[in-house]
Amino acid sequence: MRRSGKILLCAVLLLMVALSLSFTDIGQTISAVSGIAATESSRGTDRDVYSSNPVARIAKECSPAVVNIDTETLVTRNLNPFANDPFFREFFGQEFERFNRTVPMRGKGSGFIVDNEGYIMTNNHVVEGADKITVTLLDGRHFEANLIGKDPTFDLAVIQIKAETEKLPVLPLGDSDAAEVGEWVVAIGNPLGFENTVTAGVISGKNRTLQAADVNFQGFMQTDAAINPGNSGGPLINLRGDVIAINTAIVPYAQGIGFAVPVNMAKQVMEDLIKFGEVNRGWLGVSLQTLTPGFAETYGIPTDEGAIISGVLQGSPAEGAGLRRGDVITAIDGKAMKSGQDVVFSIRNRLMGDMVSIEVYRDGRRQNLNVELGEIPGSEVSREDSNRGQRDRRESGRSAFIGATVSEITSELERRYNLKSNDGLVVISVERGSIANELGLRQGDQIIEVNRRKIRGIGDWERIVGRDPNTVVVLVQRGDQTLYFSYKK
Repeated sequence: MRRSGKILLCAVLLLMVALSLSFTDIGQTISAVSGIAATESSRGTDRDVYSSNPVARIAKECSPAVVNIDTETLVTRNLNPFANDPFFREFFGQEFERFNRTVPMRGKGSGFIVDNEGYIMTNNHVVEGADKITVTLLDGRHFEANLIGKDPTFDLAVIQIKAETEKLPVLPLGDSDAAEVGEWVVAIGNPLGFENTVTAGVISGKNRTLQAADVNFQGFMQTDAAINPGNSGGPLINLRGDVIAINTAIVPYAQGIGFAVPVNMAKQVMEDLIKFGEVNRGWLGVSLQTLTPGFAETYGIPTDEGAIISGVLQGSPAEGAGLRRGDVITAIDGKAMKSGQDVVFSIRNRLMGDMVSIEVYRDGRRQNLNVELGEIPGSEVSREDSNRGQRDRRESGRSAFIGATVSEITSELERRYNLKSNDGLVVISVERGSIANELGLRQGDQIIEVNRRKIRGIGDWERIVGRDPNTVVVLVQRGDQTLYFSYKK
């Protein structure tokens, strides 16, 4: 009995040793597996995620050069609730001007830095009429920007920031002609105030034509990358990280239909704006579509390459030369035109005043028309007193010296105040008790001369009045009368 007990005890001890060894092996195995897992986790952390996700790579590399643009425009508002009532305006007359207040109107947009000199490409409608432009970079730096020049025809503008010795991130400009429909693209911008938003999509189409107000846009690139208000002026980037277009417009009642200005077109405009402060290129004044086989067959056109004139602007060089809607442009100065974009580039490579020979098919017959190219609408504004590169202060130019808010005369102001011409400046508000008020100036007065010097723009006004002279003599056109007003300290 004693012997069998010893045997049993030995067996139990051997079992415990075996189990102990097994648990050790298991523990070692678990530790080994844990080590492998840790190693794999470490490898996963170190793996370059951007190599497998080009959109993430583009977002990381390109975002620093995309900027937020905040604008501030001073506008005059009448706070009287009866300001638009003709009876009250006639009865109380100038008393209504007591309720005039100059208030800031703010806007937002996007842009991107194109070189180390601080030049930024954006849309004209983002900075149009702005009295103050503030640029914010991804790293939080803020700069006040100057408007270098603008091209309303293609809704493009160039602004500039001065970063002193600080290095600026820059986006490379690609080749929009090489972009293919279906190619992946990335849009970066400031939609609805959500800074540095990244969206992706494809190029949905090329050479799209849009019309906005009295301006025709040809050659747009269409994309389904999400674009919203605030994206305007931001870049559309291909998977190589090159800008191929500038996001510009959307169809508000549609989904996934946005439009961008091809960068090849923008390059030409940008060069002129930086060099001259304006676009000196020629202007024809037509909207175009690329010729389709169906159109060519229906209208009896013996070619399948060219550009259809879908519209002719009133008063344009095209109208003066006899071009009509439905004409098909096949050549300019003997060079074949394969598409609407070919025509646009050909015209923009010429200067205003140049005479060009345009070959068209009309009613199935070929004709040649000579056209003298005109000046792009709106370019004369930036040339008037901006000294080719200074910020355009067309709207709500202000002089605190005598308390009058004056503006260069736009077509809208000319109609509002029933002015006889667009010469000089127009008074849009007068502060009560100010020198301007003592002079007798009124809202709607057209300022023609100051101190015997003709006024051509805001710059003239500020140069003369801003010197704080002892005597100010203002010649004003008021209705059918011209009146002199003088002030002496």
